[in-house]
Amino acid sequence: MSSLAPDLATAATVERAVAGDEIAFARIVATHRAEMVRVAYVVSGDWDLAQDAAQAALWNAWRKLPSLRDPTSLRPWLMSVAANEARAIARRERRHPVVELAVAGEPEGRDGPADGIDQIDLSNALRRLGPDDRALVALRYVADLDSGEIGAVTGRSASGVRTRLSRVLDRLRKDLDHD
Repeated sequence: MSSLAPDLATAATVERAVAGDEIAFARIVATHRAEMVRVAYVVSGDWDLAQDAAQAALWNAWRKLPSLRDPTSLRPWLMSVAANEARAIARRERRHPVVELAVAGEPEGRDGPADGIDQIDLSNALRRLGPDDRALVALRYVADLDSGEIGAVTGRSASGVRTRLSRVLDRLRKDLDHD
């Protein structure tokens, strides 16, 4: 199957959804919702808020789908909508999530308590970033969007995205080195 086939299938699904086909939009939701929740979680730091943000993002996507200029950029657009919604909710809520650690019976593939501590350190470092910077990290490393795709959905140049991301990562490294 050529790489053009998924783009054409995505475009056709988007066109049907824009025309009001709820089943087509349900396919879009089924394909992208879990990833939207993960992006929203990195931005908000809270699973409940991430679920709310993804739900609100999907509602916004349904309403604003006709404004999507390039149907083949659906995925980056949806991830951006989820990040924006999570950022707005995080600003409104100002919650401080509790990070839970497994005490007994560590899951397979984990090295033990130190691995959990590293995750808490990273979570704390991410929380010290602003929602805009967390959204940038989420779009790059959770949604795996490249700087061009992030730039297209955020209104920045690809080089501007790379520069800002580099600064954010430098801050994270410094923060993690001091913990």
